[in-house]
Amino acid sequence: MNEMKKNWTPEERKKGMDDWMAWAEQHKQDLVELGTPVGKNKRVTKESVLDERNEVGGYSIAQAESHEAAAKIFDDCPHFKMPGAYIEVMECMEMQ
Repeated sequence: MNEMKKNWTPEERKKGMDDWMAWAEQHKQDLVELGTPVGKNKRVTKESVLDERNEVGGYSIAQAESHEAAAKIFDDCPHFKMPGAYIEVMECMEMQ
């Protein structure tokens, strides 16, 4: 997906951002934080700090009554216009 985005024209980038912002406006009551794209990552262990690669391209924070309801928020996300795109919905556990 990142390779595909590297080849986007300025018009395609603008269309993608416009679609994303329209989706975000439609779901503003569900989004605690719109989020941002993410860059390179490092894996830190007790022994080392290493360059790593994963498939995380960005994040958003949503609120919902259940994990299933949170996943449903993303049903109409414009990211699905990109071939092979997927969204993982992870629950943030409450600290006690």
